[in-house]
Amino acid sequence: MRIGIIGAGAMARALGGGWRAAGHEVLVGARNAEAAAELAAAIGARAGTIGDAAVFGDVVLLALPVPALPEVLRAVGELLTGRTVIDCTNAFAPDAAAPEGATAFVLAEDAVAERITAQAPGAKVVKAFNLCAAEVWQATARVFDERRLAVPLCGDDAAAVRAVATLAEDLGTQPFPAGGLHRARYLEATSVFAVGLWFAGHDVRAMFPPLAAAFAVAD
Repeated sequence: MRIGIIGAGAMARALGGGWRAAGHEVLVGARNAEAAAELAAAIGARAGTIGDAAVFGDVVLLALPVPALPEVLRAVGELLTGRTVIDCTNAFAPDAAAPEGATAFVLAEDAVAERITAQAPGAKVVKAFNLCAAEVWQATARVFDERRLAVPLCGDDAAAVRAVATLAEDLGTQPFPAGGLHRARYLEATSVFAVGLWFAGHDVRAMFPPLAAAFAVAD
């Protein structure tokens, strides 16, 4: 698969490196040409501009700080028409109400994925890979306590969701559909909540029993 990556940070490096190792063609484009070239060389990909990345990929990964999205989408939004676009971003901000010395976060924006769709209405946006830090994707471990790391996917286009599911499987994870793009805001909220707990030293996975023990019955 041809994958364009817009961004040259930690998530671009981790996911792009994993996809290159799986045999995909990858082109990295960034606002900083030197950063794009350095990352591309590090993972064995090609380098170019953000426009190059937008038109190269059957799938395009947006791996950018959220404040950079408006500028980038103004530049390449039309080029993303008809393409599957992965949004792995999170709009974290410090929680000003947290006790002094505590690291905690809130969402600076409630629904980034929906804004991306509004700014690039022809794109097939799928929210994915936003729950874990880049260090998790950079590592090789994918099975924890005998359970494979799962990747929920939110998107409105079934073919786009399937394409992203394939890319998740290529990283050794277990993808599953989590509803339409309107539900991506809940993935974003889950991320800000879970990451805050991780920073506080709590085991987030321990909050939930495995499926076999969930016993949930619809009212």
